[in-house]
Amino acid sequence: MSDTARIVSCPTCQAAVKWTAKNPYRPFCSERCKLIDLGAWADESHRIPGDADHQDVLSEDLQGR
Repeated sequence: MSDTARIVSCPTCQAAVKWTAKNPYRPFCSERCKLIDLGAWADESHRIPGDADHQDVLSEDLQGR
């Protein structure tokens, strides 16, 4: 196995990051960048696109009551 660590870009600031077990924040460069990304998910800046025609199961349950 090679001793060369894979280098990836931090998803938040694009800094070069070594992908190793010694980096507890991977794929991020720091705790700060990790928390910025978490905040973006929490305020729904990041989201996984869904099918606009498909209704949420919970919404269907609430409408039927």
